[in-house]
Amino acid sequence: MKHERLNFLASGPIAHVVIDAGNENLVDRRLINELEDVSTQVTDSEEFRVVLLEARGGDFCGGWEASLRDELLQRNGFADPAVIDPFGVIANLACPVVVALQGKVQSAGLELALACDIRLAADDARFSLPEVAEGGFPLAGGSQRLPRAIGRAQALSMLLLGDELDAPAALRSGLVSRVLPTVDLAAGALTIAEAIAALGPTAVRYAKEAAIRGSEMSLEQGLRLETDLSVILQTTRDREEGVRAFLEKRRPRFESR
Repeated sequence: MKHERLNFLASGPIAHVVIDAGNENLVDRRLINELEDVSTQVTDSEEFRVVLLEARGGDFCGGWEASLRDELLQRNGFADPAVIDPFGVIANLACPVVVALQGKVQSAGLELALACDIRLAADDARFSLPEVAEGGFPLAGGSQRLPRAIGRAQALSMLLLGDELDAPAALRSGLVSRVLPTVDLAAGALTIAEAIAALGPTAVRYAKEAAIRGSEMSLEQGLRLETDLSVILQTTRDREEGVRAFLEKRRPRFESR
């Protein structure tokens, strides 16, 4: 697929995705389709160990393009996963997704960010889900992923009152894990992506799976999942390489096997 709303740059084990849709990077059907195409490429490749998602311009994303918003409001073809969860293609990636957020992160922009795993904010970032306060409703998982990310009380304040969080408040709430000066955001996000890419890819994927799936289980079920994944990990070549590299005091050479 030819990409018109984003740039997809393969940099070794890092799948670098840059949204470049202009006009506050509003989310339209074309962007949704391109995100799905990139996700498929990442899933089908054994090279990529982490996705780095960014957006060009002053705002990460200001929300929905009007025609797609109207389409989602109609919910025609509601059995289509792309309608039920437009950003599920990002959330369901096996490898971690690091996202760099600047300026306006609103509505669909925040919902896309919530589908990612590690969220980094520029010091000028502003986060909001204004739909309910404006007589509407979140359309892409905001009412579900936001409480899971920051807790029910803070999420309800944002959802019901349309409260906007600045970057320091987002950090305190747990919505983002780090706040960086705007000029350092891209470099900081790349550094984190590179650090993840240098780790054992199988262990990283299992850790993501355990944390996300386990959070929706009872503690007993989550502990069982953790144990099962740990046992499986011991049988991989990457685990053998990690032990060997430690004993030989060298950097491991992981192969995702």
